[in-house]
Amino acid sequence: MAERWPARINHAWRVLGTGLSFAAFGIGGLVLGGLLFLSLLLIRDPVRRRVLARRLVQGSFATHVGLMRRLGLMTYEIRGGERLQRNGLLILANHPTLIDVVLLIAQLPNADCVVKQAVARNPFMRGPVRAAGYVSNDDGAGLVDDCIAAVQAGGNLVIFPEGTRTVPGQPLRLQRGAANIAVRGRLDITPVRITCTPLTLTKGQKWYRVPSRRFHVQLEVGEDLPIAPFLNETGDAPRGDALAARRVTDHLAHYFDFAGDPTRAST
Repeated sequence: MAERWPARINHAWRVLGTGLSFAAFGIGGLVLGGLLFLSLLLIRDPVRRRVLARRLVQGSFATHVGLMRRLGLMTYEIRGGERLQRNGLLILANHPTLIDVVLLIAQLPNADCVVKQAVARNPFMRGPVRAAGYVSNDDGAGLVDDCIAAVQAGGNLVIFPEGTRTVPGQPLRLQRGAANIAVRGRLDITPVRITCTPLTLTKGQKWYRVPSRRFHVQLEVGEDLPIAPFLNETGDAPRGDALAARRVTDHLAHYFDFAGDPTRAST
């Protein structure tokens, strides 16, 4: 309905609505954190606790996406979403906008994430992170092994290989950590290509710099990318694994390139 309003009123409403959505996300985060901390006290079985915690996270994120849609801030489309309704996935996605994290995890009842060490040790977040069983990024040598173990245990591990949001107009740069997880764990990859039109909530962009119209996010879940072909003819580990990881990273860069940033043109 907001799209029918005069342009100036429409813009003002979407600025206000964006501010409301950020406030709701913050308040919801506090409530969610309290519920997850409470689960630590009431549920002793770590498996049951982890299942409940992850469903609470999914439900809260789905609620937030629904709020943004009802406020007239965004629309979205999921293609191939049925491929996410499995367990034990290594999900790699590009990262054009802040909202894609929320939208993607909203589709996953068993989402696992890598959280920063500072978050995992934060007094307010330590309980929720522990309850959900998320992987802590301690920059140690065991991080890759922890990620592999999380997938093998049935979790759906979500990683953005860029490590941060895409910088509009800049070449896509992927870190090799996600590929190392796939190669060393012999894990197939479930790729998710994300587009946002028009671009908003990009890296370095202020929240109140809303686009000229409500934005549309599309998640395209591709067919699983088998890891075996990348391992062939690469020699024995560890040299062979390093070469395979480089090949996987190059392939993903090509797969994701231009997906989330319409300002870049192919050369």
